[in-house]
Amino acid sequence: MPVERTVRLHFEESARAAGTHTNLSAVRGDGAALWVAGDETATVERLLADDPGEPRRFAQQASFHLADYVPLPAVSPDEDDAREEADIEGLARHGLFLWAVGSHSLRRRQIKAKHTGEKAFRRLARVSGQRNRQLLLRFPVTAVDGVPTIVRELDLDGVHHRAASFGAHGTDLRELLAADEHLGPFLPLPGKDNGLDVEGIAVAGPRVYLGLRGPVLRGWAMVLELRPEVDPDAPDQLRLPRFDDGRRYRKHVLNLQGLGIRDLCPHGDDLLVLAGPTMELDGPVHVFRWHGALRADQPQVVRDDVLTRELSLPYGEGDDHAEGIGLVGAADLLVVYDSPSPARLTDDGDVLADVVRLP
Repeated sequence: MPVERTVRLHFEESARAAGTHTNLSAVRGDGAALWVAGDETATVERLLADDPGEPRRFAQQASFHLADYVPLPAVSPDEDDAREEADIEGLARHGLFLWAVGSHSLRRRQIKAKHTGEKAFRRLARVSGQRNRQLLLRFPVTAVDGVPTIVRELDLDGVHHRAASFGAHGTDLRELLAADEHLGPFLPLPGKDNGLDVEGIAVAGPRVYLGLRGPVLRGWAMVLELRPEVDPDAPDQLRLPRFDDGRRYRKHVLNLQGLGIRDLCPHGDDLLVLAGPTMELDGPVHVFRWHGALRADQPQVVRDDVLTRELSLPYGEGDDHAEGIGLVGAADLLVVYDSPSPARLTDDGDVLADVVRLP
C-alpha cells in the first residue's frame, strides 16, 4: 500500500510529557480541525490544519479534560485535579456532538526487564480494571472563534444539550454484557488476552457502533450497535433503550480473517473497519469496508461481497501499530499509530501520521 503523503501532528510540551503523542489511539476529522486522543490520559486534543484543503500539518493543540465536562467515576469530586486515565480508544463526530468511548477492558500487569522470579509471576497474575475505562461519552461541540470547541452545555433552537455519559452512574456496558452468551465468558479476561476490548466507535443518526478488538470468536470479530438517548430524569446521563428482542444492544459479526477491530469510520452508508491482531502481535493490519452497514436493521453476519478488503497498512517490529483512522477529504484516510517508530518522531515535537487514498 503506497502512502500518499505524511502529515505532521504537533503537540505541545504538556502532551508530550504525558506521552499522548506516542500513545495515539483515536482520531476524527472535523473540517479544519482534527480530534485525537491517547490511551494514557483523560483528555481529548484538538489540532488545527495549516491548509484545510490539503493539510500537511496539524498544530495549535488545545486540550479538553474529560472531568471538566462529565464526572469520572474513579475520581472523587472533591479532588482539584481529576485527571486519571480514561483509556479513550475511539472518537466519533456527528451532528452537534463529539463522542468518545473507553476500552472497557481489564488489564494484566506486564513483566518488565527488571522483574525476575516470583515477582515476575506475581505481576503476571495481577488483573485489574478501572471505572474510567467503562464510559461512553457525548460532548456538545460549537464554533468558538470559528473553531470547533467542546462545551458543557449548548442551547440550540430552544433545545438544551448537555455533556452526558453512559457508565458513570449505575449500570455500564460490562454489566449489560455479563449474561451475553457470546461475550459474557470473556469479561474476566484482560483485553490483550482476548477479553472484552472496545477500540472503535462510529455514529450515524441515533446509531452508535462500537468495534471490539476482542474477543474474536473462532475468527469472527464483533460490532455492538447501541441507540443511546438522554435520560429525561438525568440530562447528564445516557440510557440505552431496548431493541425489538429486548436487549439494549445489537450484535454484528464480521469475518476479518481472524483479526480484531482497531477502529471504525463512517464513509457514506458504509463503515470502514481498521483490523489488526487482538493479542500482542505486530501485524497484519488491513482496512475493510462493510458495505451498507449504516442501513442494516437486523443483526448481521458480515462476509463475502458485503465485506471487502480495501487496504493493507504498514506495521513495524514492536512499533508503528495503526490505532486510528479518520477521513481528511472525500477519499483520503488519515492513519495514526500507537508506539510510533523513531522515524515518526521529529526533533521539534511532531509525530508523523500517514495519508492513504481509498480505492
